[in-house]
Amino acid sequence: MNVPNIKDLVDRYIAVSFSVEKKAASLVKNQIGSDLTNDQHFTLRYINQVGSCTSSELAEVFDVKKSAITAMITRMWEKGLIQRTRDENDRRVVYLTLTEKGSELYVKAEEKIHNLVESLINRFDQAEIQQFIETFEKLDKVLSQSNGQ
Repeated sequence: MNVPNIKDLVDRYIAVSFSVEKKAASLVKNQIGSDLTNDQHFTLRYINQVGSCTSSELAEVFDVKKSAITAMITRMWEKGLIQRTRDENDRRVVYLTLTEKGSELYVKAEEKIHNLVESLINRFDQAEIQQFIETFEKLDKVLSQSNGQ
């Protein structure tokens, strides 16, 4: 049996990683439509999960600069998707929450994405799905440790 060398494995990983990321992002974008960008959807998803957060927290969670988050939050606020609330004790702190419109849009997008992912994973057997998720979680952990997180 011929064992692939590390260069071949790295090349395969890079090629498939790029291909999967582009295709998955495109499929998700097709599901959520023009109302949201993929990044805005992930932001709505995060705020929905935690209930309330700050722009600094989002920047840290998504590993981007605060200026990028501020621009995106402003666009989402202008669309009426999020609400900004100043902390009563420290006016510099602004909490972000979903508006009713933001929550409704999030729920609709999640339902579409859930249906998409379900249609894809149903093409694999249960053992393959479980192994893939565990391997992907392990990769996430390795990458987090490599980034010093």
